[in-house]
Amino acid sequence: MLYVIRHGQTDLNKEGRVQGRKGLPLNSPGIQQAEKLKEQISGIRFDYIFSSPQERAVQTAEIATLMKANIDERLNVFDLGTADGLKKEEVRLAGGVPDPSLYAGVENVANYVTRVFGFMKELEEKYAGKKINILISGHQCTTGTIRAYFEGMPEDGNVLKLASRNGELKTYEF
Repeated sequence: MLYVIRHGQTDLNKEGRVQGRKGLPLNSPGIQQAEKLKEQISGIRFDYIFSSPQERAVQTAEIATLMKANIDERLNVFDLGTADGLKKEEVRLAGGVPDPSLYAGVENVANYVTRVFGFMKELEEKYAGKKINILISGHQCTTGTIRAYFEGMPEDGNVLKLASRNGELKTYEF
């Protein structure tokens, strides 16, 4: 079984700011969300814990499981470039992400989806059909992309429509 969690709240989430790679650690409500996840999954023995390298995702995984997370760069948050940290209402979007013609360094959406799908394909090839439990801790974009891996991409390509809320758990099977 695959358990996918989105990190708990940070101050940037609370302030309504877009959060990419300049992210902050969990705030007090975020720690409480991770503790709540721990209660939800308390009876599960995890064989593997994978996380984005972002501190908030690692914290959430390790609080929820009491295990050390294996960091995988392919789970890193979508790079928002110079839009990172701005108020959501200030950011001009193109296809659900900051407009790369206005903000330097915005990651190419197709490249992002390819890297997350690549991670998922590798897990599927290694572990499909095996009776193991895997937890993945990521971000809004990660949880949406993983859901798209199982359910298909939205017509407009905006995986954020499929994303989880802070501290939310979803389960999947290969």
